[in-house]
Amino acid sequence: MRTCKEAEDYILSIPKFAGKHSLADTKGLLLRLMGDDATGVKSKIIHIAGTNGKGSVCAYLRSMLLAGGCSVGTFISPHLETMRERISYGNDMILEEDFLRVFEKVLEAVSKEKFHPSFFEFLFLMAMVYFREKEPEYLILETGMGGRLDATNCVENPAVCVITEIGYDHMQYLGDTIPEIAGEKAGIIKRGVPVVFVDKRKESTEVLAEYAKKAESPTIIIGKESILNVNINHKSIDFSLHTGYYSYVSLSLNTTALYQMENASLAVAALHTLDEKRMTEDAVRTGLWKAAWPGRMEEIIPGVYLDGAHNEDGIEAFLNTVKYSSCEGRRLFMFGVLADKQFDAMVQKIADSELFDEVVGTVVETDRSVSAKELAAAFKKHEKIRCSFYEDAKEAYRYLLTEKKDKDIIYVAGSLYLIGQIRSFTRRMQNA
Repeated sequence: MRTCKEAEDYILSIPKFAGKHSLADTKGLLLRLMGDDATGVKSKIIHIAGTNGKGSVCAYLRSMLLAGGCSVGTFISPHLETMRERISYGNDMILEEDFLRVFEKVLEAVSKEKFHPSFFEFLFLMAMVYFREKEPEYLILETGMGGRLDATNCVENPAVCVITEIGYDHMQYLGDTIPEIAGEKAGIIKRGVPVVFVDKRKESTEVLAEYAKKAESPTIIIGKESILNVNINHKSIDFSLHTGYYSYVSLSLNTTALYQMENASLAVAALHTLDEKRMTEDAVRTGLWKAAWPGRMEEIIPGVYLDGAHNEDGIEAFLNTVKYSSCEGRRLFMFGVLADKQFDAMVQKIADSELFDEVVGTVVETDRSVSAKELAAAFKKHEKIRCSFYEDAKEAYRYLLTEKKDKDIIYVAGSLYLIGQIRSFTRRMQNA
């Protein structure tokens, strides 16, 4: 390959020809790429699984570790605008020339194998080659889906495992019930390794606690009683964090997303298990405040917020944030989602909230999108909402921008594909 774009095109084409294989196959390839141990890197690894909030926990951990003077590598999924977002060192995503170089190295190794890694596995292998070169002190690995069979679960000796909120998503792969899904996520738990998770649903908490007990893993659970003294400001949130091990009074997040208190708390709890001497209270507070995660209640331009609420629990958390956010004008909402999500249930929650003066449904720029016709049929059941539907997301977005008055707020939520598309389009509009 001669360009980064050609490398990305190849990776995007992988699902068309990659066949089935086992996690053991992926691990074997990783060993041959990296050397004589399970990872080939010397970093302390933080492994994160869950349904919602994984990327945010990654962002908070990275920001706090950097504030403490630690070097950090991060592998996340999915990306919003460019594949290079998935692999970063410090706050900077991998450079194009480095992306192309590690791509070529993995491609050469794959050419000698009897199987081809999946899309996600290929990127994970690229990340591990890159991080072996950079040698960060800490390496944050986010699972792509599930946990037990995820490519990142090739790592055998993480420093801590984190499991975020568990809900209904990817059921065709992970199971139809919360206990089944929780069991797949719990597959990242390793014997004796500390595990931090959120107590959101009794049925998932019981499964995670049982897995941790069997693995003899020290456990920290973040529940409703852990987050106290919440104060919602115009552009930020203050709260206190209390666990059975330590307390923080007056932590501040530079966001209006209420769900981020839970994610930040998981990150702080995970950080404490590392026993990193450089992580002072000041580094924790500074890191939390400076943390930014695109597409999670992100104000992309004044009065326009983007949120990747792409499943039922995500939409519920998004709506809860909108409910408690001040708005002196109208609330306008743009929504697009993939067809494999339970979009009827999501539409029901949107309608029941009665938060929006106008809703615009649109098609996401992927062949996996729900059609405008399907969205219209779902919203038609709720005649109280003023709705319109667009085949093109950019056209829908332009319409809302022309409709918006000074005190109105536009919210764009749904598929992360849609969020990435609107971020890119907004940037192009600003640079025009």
